[in-house]
Amino acid sequence: MTAVAPVLHSTVPRELQFKVLVIGEFGVGKTAVIRRYTEGHFSPYYKLTIGVDFAVKTLDWDAKTKVTIQMWDIAGHERFGHMTRVYYKYAVAAIVVFDLSRPPTFEAVLKWVSDIREKVTLCDGRPIPVLLLANKCDIDSITIQPEVISNFCKQHLIDAWFLTSAKEDINIGDAMRWLVGRILEVRSSSPAPAPVVRTLAPEDPPEKPSSYCCR
Repeated sequence: MTAVAPVLHSTVPRELQFKVLVIGEFGVGKTAVIRRYTEGHFSPYYKLTIGVDFAVKTLDWDAKTKVTIQMWDIAGHERFGHMTRVYYKYAVAAIVVFDLSRPPTFEAVLKWVSDIREKVTLCDGRPIPVLLLANKCDIDSITIQPEVISNFCKQHLIDAWFLTSAKEDINIGDAMRWLVGRILEVRSSSPAPAPVVRTLAPEDPPEKPSSYCCR
C-alpha cells in the first residue's frame, strides 16, 4: 500500500504590488491626500509637485494577502501634460482629485478621466478603475452639490466617488479601502493569459510566470 503525503497549505501570504495614479488640477490637494494616507499626517506647506512624485503604503489586506500601493503623484500643472503617457504606464487604477471650493477643478475632471482612458488600459482592454475624490469638504465655501457629482460619475462611468478632507482625515481611509478592493476584484476577474505550449530544449531556461499587466 502506497502512503499518500498530506497536502500542505502554505501560510506565507501572497504579496501584491499595485501602481495607482493620483491626478487632477494643481492645488486640489493631491499631495495632501497621499501624505494623509501613507504617513497619517497633514501639512499646509506642501510644495508644487514638479513632474511626478510617489509614496508607498503596505497593508495586510487579509490573513493571506499583503498589498503594497505605489501612489504616483502626477503634477497638475498643464505644462507637464506631455509626459503623462510615461507616468501612466503599468498603472492599475487612478484617483482623480478636485477641490470642492473651486468649480473649474471639477470642470477639468473629465479632461483627466479622458486622458487616463486614452493612455492606459488593462491587459484585456478594459479601462482601469477610476475613483473621484471631492476634496476639501471641511471648508464652508462649497459650491458643488453631491447630486451633481453623482450624476457626473454615472454619466461618465466613473467607478465611485467620495467627499474627502485630507486636512481633517475625512473618508481618506474609506476611499482607499474601496479602491484596493476594486483593484483586487478586477484582478480576480481578469482572464488568464492563454497557455503557450512548446518543447523546451535542455538548455532553455524556464519562463517566468505572467503577471497582472496593463499598457
